[in-house]
Amino acid sequence: MMQLISSTEDPALWSHPVLDLFAPPVIERVEQKAKLYLVPSTFGEELELDEMPIPTSASDLPELHAWTMKFIVSVVEVWAGRRQPAQLIRWCHRVIYMELLKKSGSQKEIGKIKSIHQTEPLDGICESTVIIRYNDRFRAVVIRFEGVDGRWLCTALRML
Repeated sequence: MMQLISSTEDPALWSHPVLDLFAPPVIERVEQKAKLYLVPSTFGEELELDEMPIPTSASDLPELHAWTMKFIVSVVEVWAGRRQPAQLIRWCHRVIYMELLKKSGSQKEIGKIKSIHQTEPLDGICESTVIIRYNDRFRAVVIRFEGVDGRWLCTALRML
């Protein structure tokens, strides 16, 4: 492999056609965007290869902000006992769904969503923080969505 030695010489000095033989080679570098891929959460379950969830790119999934808003509204209604948790079973990992069942009806009122902050650390992963107001108290809810099997799947849901 030939190394390119950078020099402080003016490139115009090499512009003569005969000197092209001695000019350092020009190496074109193609910038590549680094790609990191999601390894879907399994919560310690041992799955066969054909049972493993298939990662899905965020570009092939529903718009993220609208999706998060619909999901958190549903969760807040479940916590208030106004919605059946079974309506969210398709959008939650079974571990998260079991936690949601335990907390169903745990809040006395439906909270009001004040803000949603989102980041996408990798393609097909969304981490959201939702600020919810209950009377005079503000609570934060953290959610992690992973794009698997052609849908957003909640793999973490915690109220702080």
